[in-house]
Amino acid sequence: MAILRGKTAARRSSIDWAAVQQQLQRQFTRLDPNDPSRWPALPRALLLIGVALALLAALWYLWLSDQEVQLDNARQRESELRTQFTQKAAQAAALDTLKQQLEQVRQFVAQLEKQLPSRAEMDALLSDINQAGVGRGLQFELFRPGQEQVRDHYAELPITVRVTGSYEEIGQFVSDVAHLSRIVTLTNLSIAPTPNRADQLTMEATARTFRYLDPEEIEGRKSNPAKGGAS
Repeated sequence: MAILRGKTAARRSSIDWAAVQQQLQRQFTRLDPNDPSRWPALPRALLLIGVALALLAALWYLWLSDQEVQLDNARQRESELRTQFTQKAAQAAALDTLKQQLEQVRQFVAQLEKQLPSRAEMDALLSDINQAGVGRGLQFELFRPGQEQVRDHYAELPITVRVTGSYEEIGQFVSDVAHLSRIVTLTNLSIAPTPNRADQLTMEATARTFRYLDPEEIEGRKSNPAKGGAS
């Protein structure tokens, strides 16, 4: 056994490492870069390993780039969702207040609608305006209803008015019109001395009153949206 061990050790020590190194160096000399297929086995294997590593690195870089884009999109989406959540949370917190305000608006609109006459009541309203002037001692020189303008939910009737009277009588007439149970506004007011009457004034104005549309009129406008304006 001792003799066999001595022979094995002699074989191992007999490897010429210098010759091996020279052989490896010769494989890397005179390599044709245009034809790697003719390279010796070791350089060809190292080239394949390098190409494979470069390809893996490129694929890894592309995969990471795509993941980074997805991450940025997710962060942006998260920011948008947080903003939406904050806004909706604020709206939810103010929901009761908004409901109360809506109910107040509805009550206010209903109150205003009660002040609008219907078509059948328009003649009575015109008579009330006329009586308000006559009752204050004014003389009507002109009382001419104009062309009715139909809006979405109501109709507007302009009335050209010209009256003559004292300053106090005109002021009382304007106050009476403002306190009518129905909505009447006075626009385009013009007051001037009455010719040949030093104690009298002449007032010209446009009285505008409004009425709500009858259900038939509303349905007619829905079925024919192009129709409207003058009535």
